Amino acid sequence: MSDFSKYKTMELPRTVVVGHGVLQSIPENCMKLGMPKSALIIADDVTRKIAGSDISALLGDAGYNVESAVIKEADSATVRKIEKIASEVGPAFLVGVGGGRPIDVAKCASFNAGMPFISVPTAASHDGIVSSKASITVKGVKESLDAQSPIAVFADTGIIIKSPFRMLAAGCGDIISNKTAVLDWKLAYKMGLDEYSSYAATLSEITADMLIENADQIVPDVEESAWQVIKALVSSGVAMSIAGSSRPASGAEHKFSHALDRIAKKPALHGEQCGIGAIMMMSLHRGKWKSIRDALKTIGAPTTAKGAGLSREDVILALVKAGSIRPERYTILGNDGLTEEKAEILAEKTGVV
Repeated sequence: MSDFSKYKTMELPRTVVVGHGVLQSIPENCMKLGMPKSALIIADDVTRKIAGSDISALLGDAGYNVESAVIKEADSATVRKIEKIASEVGPAFLVGVGGGRPIDVAKCASFNAGMPFISVPTAASHDGIVSSKASITVKGVKESLDAQSPIAVFADTGIIIKSPFRMLAAGCGDIISNKTAVLDWKLAYKMGLDEYSSYAATLSEITADMLIENADQIVPDVEESAWQVIKALVSSGVAMSIAGSSRPASGAEHKFSHALDRIAKKPALHGEQCGIGAIMMMSLHRGKWKSIRDALKTIGAPTTAKGAGLSREDVILALVKAGSIRPERYTILGNDGLTEEKAEILAEKTGVV
């Protein structure tokens, strides 16, 4: 009799549609998925104009009862507000339309309310468009909360390529940082501090390697570039779903980014901070950090504090504080982080400051 007792649930999107003009396919796919006949569209002022209003019209013409909510922040109060609106709409599905905040609010509110949601990114700045984690501000601090993966993703490259190229480059930084996240995951596993999925880790690494190797193909105003980055972001999100955690795509470089969010007066984009963090963390792992730096430079993502609009002091302090963020997640930083002296040496060695 075998004593095998492993058990895992993998929550994956059932439908992923990527390409030019895919918004038009939303009603048809919602019908195929058996979605409720009421929809709540969540957007901000900008993304409502970019895609939210069009989606509302498309679903309305297809016979869906459609309500819309425009949000300003991705915080716990907004999540509760959306949950209340969704419950009043009745059996419904939520549609998150945006680059970050509307999708995070939609995935968190739908998780809490027990309703499905679909993700419609209008920019490709991070892998949250597919993942089961939501970045929500709770009591003034940005937290990574449990949520659910979207039942479907509709990524219109014709819309995404019109967003500022900086956001696309930031998405590349988020993906490339998977390299150090996986190294941290392996380290924690070897120390007996975490479970490990070689399948999820391999998918995450391959996704990062493809962007590093094809960095010269990510250029402004070329829709093929948006196509490549979106596919990479989806793959990264799937890796997290397979793992059952964000481990394949979140390590010390993400702790560094979260520390900057708390320290800097004006943080850079999440993916930009993770890319810079990955340069330094790969150096700590004694890996090929210059290949990460060079790929980010080729793409046009910042590789220095100055390039990201951050101060030397912000970077040093973030390196010192990063280890204490999510202490249950062991990384190359340990739980104590770096001393100020070691942080300065690392940042200077890698050219970040």
